[in-house]
This record gives sequence, structure tokens and C-alpha cells, in this order.
Amino acid sequence: MAGIRMENKIYEVGVYCRLSKDDGTENESASIATQKSILTDYVKKQGWHLAKTYVDDGYSGTNFQRPSFQNMIKDIENGLINCVITKDLSRLGRNYLDCGLYLEVFFPEHDVRYIAVNDGVDTLNKSAMDITPFRNILNEMYAADISVKIKSAYRARFQQGKFMGTYAPYGYIKDPADHNHLLIDENVAHVVREIFDLALAGNGLGKIRKHINSQHVLRPAAYAAERGETAFERHIGDNVDSRYIWCENSVRNILRSPIYAGNLVGYKRVAVSMKSKKRPSKLPEEWEVIPNTHEGIVTQEEFDIVQQLMTSRRRERNAGGFENIFAGVIKCADCGFALRTMSANRRKAGGQERSPGRITSPGNAGRFKGSRDFKGAKSYGVTAACFEEARGQRE
Repeated sequence: MAGIRMENKIYEVGVYCRLSKDDGTENESASIATQKSILTDYVKKQGWHLAKTYVDDGYSGTNFQRPSFQNMIKDIENGLINCVITKDLSRLGRNYLDCGLYLEVFFPEHDVRYIAVNDGVDTLNKSAMDITPFRNILNEMYAADISVKIKSAYRARFQQGKFMGTYAPYGYIKDPADHNHLLIDENVAHVVREIFDLALAGNGLGKIRKHINSQHVLRPAAYAAERGETAFERHIGDNVDSRYIWCENSVRNILRSPIYAGNLVGYKRVAVSMKSKKRPSKLPEEWEVIPNTHEGIVTQEEFDIVQQLMTSRRRERNAGGFENIFAGVIKCADCGFALRTMSANRRKAGGQERSPGRITSPGNAGRFKGSRDFKGAKSYGVTAACFEEARGQRE
């Protein structure tokens, strides 16, 4: 056939199968089992050797950071396979930029042949490859359309006041009669009530955290794990003491959440785009709130007063007049939190000099205090010259 370079080469084939929730499970032709059957038969008819089968079940085609796909890429780099076969082009992915990168750059550079059986795509067929970029664009348009429909459905349910989280927030349980409705969890509602009472009395996050820790109360993740919510086990670890050690973020999240005043809150972090997994946080004032969707643990008036108190204490960005170029980059070796800057008053002839002299682990490191892993919050000296040198290198 014109445009196809005929070969009798025996390929080491890697068969790749993928299915995401967006593709739907009602279509049998798209199931993992069917993909395996079609591709295995194809390899046998060609007389090639099936080296390995890679399966990503439940992964979106818009994201190429899939476990089996990445394993396949490593095997290609190690020379274990030299041919990749999928049922159709959309199984490889639905991001036309990344698909093009693999088809036109990565596979050719590693002398790998790619075949999409149902689409008639074969990298040895140069004439057929001319239409491939347009197929990739259509595949991405399908994913984008599904994304818009799913988001619209979620927003409609949100605006109806339906709770759609996988797990109920601390202090609440899902209504057995309606899982989109929240009921107060009487087992820990008093803890939430006490946290708000302490905040209304003028106590800061640090004092509230210390008081709750003195009461030997399970922190939210540990309480959720105790209720059988397995997704929270990874936050606990083997240290039993840490289950009762709250951090300031847990206290802050409770005090900031309109959920506890009986309101549904959403869209606190919105993805930049379908292709990006970055979800920048919004300020509490920018959250979308649906009022009076369930019974509140505190009144709306109490909640509003707490918000005013917390906002009045909010630290201004760049309040010291300098740019912290290490923000979010340097982590504490003990607690794992990002280090932050603090000013240091240094005595100098003729007066005092105030400068960004140290970077310290945050107050959240206090969550480890009292546990066997706690080594104390660390402080590291950094001179102004270090900041200037690093800034110069960045620029």
C-alpha cells in the first residue's frame, strides 16, 4: 500500500489499555477486557511477541501521569518494547498537545512503532499520519465537552443545596435517608462548639489548639479514620499519640467553614483549566455559599463575628517590605511544613536594625509537640546577603 513501509521485523509489543469514568461503562466495546482481547488477537495475527500489557483503569485521557502509562514509558526508555498498540487513538490520550509530543517526537526518537487498530493509525504509514493531529483535536474536544457537562451537573446540584462531598465534614454525618443532606454528629459537635466559643472569647488559633490538645480529643482525620473512612488512614501513621494532636490548620478550617453555620460552601479551589491540575485557593470571602441547607452547630451571628476577628488578625503579605523568594520552596526537615520568614531586631551602633534575618518552621509544627517525633520548631539564620544573592541568581 502506498505510504506504508513494509517490514518483516518481529516487534516486542507493549499493549496499552485505558478506560476512564468519562468514557462510560455501559459501552462494552470500550471495556478493558474487550480492549485486551482485540489487541492480543491483533498481535498474534501479526506474528509479533507480546512483551507486556499495560492497563490504566479509571484514569482520564487528559492526564498522562498515569501509573501504567509511565511504566510503559520507562520500559521504552530501557529498550524492553519497540512497538505500542492501542485500540484507538483516544486510548493513548485526549490531550492533543501531549499526544502529538509522543507520536511525533518521543516514539520516533526511541525507534518505537505506534499503532491504533480501529483508527488505522500507524507511524509507518506517513500518509495516514497526516490526519492524526486532527483526530487528536477531536478526541480532546470530546473530553472538553464531557468536562463541561459534568461541571454543569455538579453546579446545578450545588445550587440546590445538595452536599456532594465523599465524606461529611468534621461535626456532621450524612443523613441515612438522603446522602446529600447533613446531620449534626452529636459525638463531636461539642468540640466544634467549644472551638467557636474560644474564638469568640478572643483566643487565637495557637491557644485554641493547645486547649483542644489538653482535652485529648481525636483530631479530625483520626476521627474520620476511626469511623471507617479509609481515605484518612494515610494522614495518621503508626504514631498513636499523633492522633490526638491538632494543628492550627484544623482549627482554622473549622472556624472558617460556613458549614458550621448551616450553609453549604463550594468552589473554594477551582481548576485553572481542564488540562491543568492546579487549583489555587480562594479567600473565604470569595467562596460560593448556599445558605440554610442544614442545621448549624453555631448561629450565623456567631460565625460572622468569628470571621471578623480572624480577618482583623490576617497578616499582610510582604509586610516587612521585602520579597521572600524562598516562599513555598524550603521545607522544615522535621515537620515538613514550608519555612516562613521572620524579622530579627539586631543591635547596631546608634540604634537597632530590623531585617529579615531568619526563616523558621511555622506554628503548625506544634502539632508534633508531646509526641515521640517532636524535636521542636527549628529556626535557621539567613542573612540579607543570602536573599540578595538568591534573587540575583533567579533574575
